Amino acid sequence: MSMEMEFIRVLPSPQSLMEDFPISNKAKKIKVQRDKIIKDIFAGNDDRLAMIIGPCSSDNEDAVLDYVSRLAKVQEKIKDKIFIVPRLYTNKPRTIGVGYKGMLHQPSPRGEEDMLEGIIAIRKLNVRVVEETGLTGAEEILYPEIFRYLSDLLCYAAVGARSSEDQLHRMIASGVGIPVGLKNPTSGDLSVMLNSVAAAQHSQEFLFRGWEVRTKGNAFAHAILRGYVDSTGQSVPNYHYETLTKVIQMYEGRDLDNPAIVIDTNHSNSGKKCLEQVRIAKDIINSRKLNPDIKQIVKGLMVESYIEDGCQKIDGGVYGKSITDPCLGWEKTERLLLDLADML
Repeated sequence: MSMEMEFIRVLPSPQSLMEDFPISNKAKKIKVQRDKIIKDIFAGNDDRLAMIIGPCSSDNEDAVLDYVSRLAKVQEKIKDKIFIVPRLYTNKPRTIGVGYKGMLHQPSPRGEEDMLEGIIAIRKLNVRVVEETGLTGAEEILYPEIFRYLSDLLCYAAVGARSSEDQLHRMIASGVGIPVGLKNPTSGDLSVMLNSVAAAQHSQEFLFRGWEVRTKGNAFAHAILRGYVDSTGQSVPNYHYETLTKVIQMYEGRDLDNPAIVIDTNHSNSGKKCLEQVRIAKDIINSRKLNPDIKQIVKGLMVESYIEDGCQKIDGGVYGKSITDPCLGWEKTERLLLDLADML
């Protein structure tokens, strides 16, 4: 029986793409240094707050580079308190995967899908970020096979709410070699989230890119709270003090390495009201101040931010404005980062 899919072409291997779009020795050193810092944060050896921040979806190379360059300038001012990791989410489609599918599929948002041009575009974007700004980014592991094309460039990865129950995503997370956050599922089930963390912390054997592979397990796999949707379709936040103490208790009932929580201030935590992220981020810092256990376990925040507030249609044409989820604009973002550093 034949499968009902058209085999279009064999794509280049990650190794060959890395050779075609290499990084400098200076950039390799930056990656090693930043990997060590973020692992130290999750291991509790560095008390800075990790801030995973940037566009919902990286749709335009020049605007993303402009945005990350601005972040790099702020990072210098707050480097004693906050460690910034730019979100470089290049696989991120609209929720149902119809319309815009992210830079990986559509290097030009209004263009045709082209996976070859897509893997080149996402590689080039990530190379430019580290070479030009000195920051290494975060990516969502949406399509596990794609991660390898960027594995020499990233310092953080996230597994989304719809993927964290999937066994392949859990197994990939166990072998990526950098801290990886697994989001609570859209149902909000916290035990499922911690099952995902446990799976990612264990050694796994599986099929990957035509190979039988074995991982050592990822000691820096951790939970991301992003809110959830109840049975009536209403957004329910899970960043509050009470939930954080509950997750601490749940962690205590399991034998997991480096217990840690990152809180996504957007999505169902903000009810997709992107400007609420400012209030939510400050609320979380206050919870950390009130309770030393919360301070110890909440290692970072995730914020959706870009150059302009809000979002637009694909053909909107506004530079630096999201074409997927609404984002916090630059002025509010810079103010938020400086305010949080003052609070810490």
